[in-house]
Parts: sequence; C-alpha cells; structure tokens
Amino acid sequence: MPRVGGIEAGGTKFVCAVGSSPDDIDVGEVPTTTPDETIQRAVAFFEAHQPVSAIGIGSFGPIDPNPTSKTFGYITATPKLAWKNFNFAGAIRDSLGAEVAFDTDVNAAALGESRWGAAQGLDNFLYLTIGTGIGGGGMVNGRLMHGRTHPEMGHIRIPHNREQDPYKGSCPYHGDCLEGLACAPAIYARWGQSGEALPDDHKAWDLEAHYLALGIASWICTLSPQRIVLGGGVMSRKKLYPLVREEVSALLNGYVEAPEIVPPLLGARAGVLGAIALALTL
Repeated sequence: MPRVGGIEAGGTKFVCAVGSSPDDIDVGEVPTTTPDETIQRAVAFFEAHQPVSAIGIGSFGPIDPNPTSKTFGYITATPKLAWKNFNFAGAIRDSLGAEVAFDTDVNAAALGESRWGAAQGLDNFLYLTIGTGIGGGGMVNGRLMHGRTHPEMGHIRIPHNREQDPYKGSCPYHGDCLEGLACAPAIYARWGQSGEALPDDHKAWDLEAHYLALGIASWICTLSPQRIVLGGGVMSRKKLYPLVREEVSALLNGYVEAPEIVPPLLGARAGVLGAIALALTL
C-alpha cells in the first residue's frame, strides 16, 4: 500500500499522520490556531515525512464536501470565525502539490471504522462523536452519507423537559438541540464540573444517556443502521454505554430491535485513520 497523509482537523488540534494502515502510521499534532499558522505547521509535518501521494482531510464543519461545487474543500458557516469560508483543501493541495480527499471528521472516522474497525463488513451504520460538539456520519448502502451537504446530526431537536433540566443549552445557533444539551461544554455548564471530574453515580450520566438515546432512537427509526458506533471524549465514561443501550431499548419499546451500540475499535485514532482511509480512496 502507498503511504498517504491524513489530517483529523479539530477545534483545538490537528492530528496529522502518514501511513497506510493502523500498523503503519506516524502521527504528530499541531494546535488549531489561525488558518495560516495551523496549515503551515501541518504542511511542515508532511514535508518531514515525504513522499506522500495524497492527503485525506476529516474536518470540523460545516464544510462543503461536494467535488463539483465551486467551494469544494471549504469550511463554511463555522462558529470558529477565523476559519469561516476558508479554502482548507485548496491550501493543503497548493502547499504540498498532492491530491486531496475532503470530508467531515465524523464521516472520515466512519470510513476508518468501516475499513479497520468496529464497522467492518457493514453497509449501513452510524458513527457518532460525543465531545466538544456532537457530530454524526456513517454509511448507507456502502457509501458515506452525503446529500445537499453532509449530516449535522448533533443539531436535531429533541424533547427538553425544562422542569427536570432547566439548563437552556449551549448551541449558539439552536440553544437546546442535541449538541446544546449533551456535548461536553453543556455538561460543564450544567453541573459546574467537567465530565471527567464527575463520579460514576452522578445524576449527570442518566441525563446524558437519556438525551443521547433520544437522538439514537430517531436515527434507528429513520436510517435503520446495522450498528451504531459511539466515540468522542464524553464516551470515555464507559458507564454510558449500558445506560444508553437500556434507554434506547426503552424508547423503542419493542417496536423495532435496537442495533448494537459499541465503542470505536480504533479508539482515539479513528479520526486520523479515517483521514488516511479517505486518501486511499483517491
């Protein structure tokens, strides 16, 4: 296999890698600052690991992943104002002279899990990341999910009982969408502590599982995934998996059978390995 490059572009850091598989990969990290500074540091990483035949990018969004669009490869309406309407794929392509594949960070992670991880052999599955934000992607009929743009699963509206949970939500666009109620910053704002600091028996985890299950039950009924992979920093609390499974089953109430809900087999490397997998599609 050729050695290619991959970028998992997050809001706080870029994870850059060169390789061809989970067993053949060199990884580095650069902080996410301004576009010019961050791209310069990422390019320096790849120049130190030449040659690479292609670069795959899995990016925070929203983005334009449509290869026929005049803004293909752009980050679009992001709340990260310095990156708004930035030609991300073009900057990497022009700096390195390499072909570039471009998609969301969650679709990239989904592709990685499909190729080497928890979704191997499946044509229809979802990959969700629960962290600083909430994002979703996956495959339908063996193809990554795209349409007019890409899925924005974190921004679906879910029931919000304000008597039980008066927190108004953290999303700057929608307030109490799924991301606004269940992302890591929402946990901190609601309880005054990060999720990492909360004990296993804190009531935060039952509420978190409830919100995640509301989203998952809707996606099960609309997309009929064979498996759901839940990643991201919030899901490092392993207690959440059985809580989410139990809540999803209760919400479905026997009408349809819940698919497996599992952690990513590639762990924290799912995103950057997915970016490598994107590059290997070129």
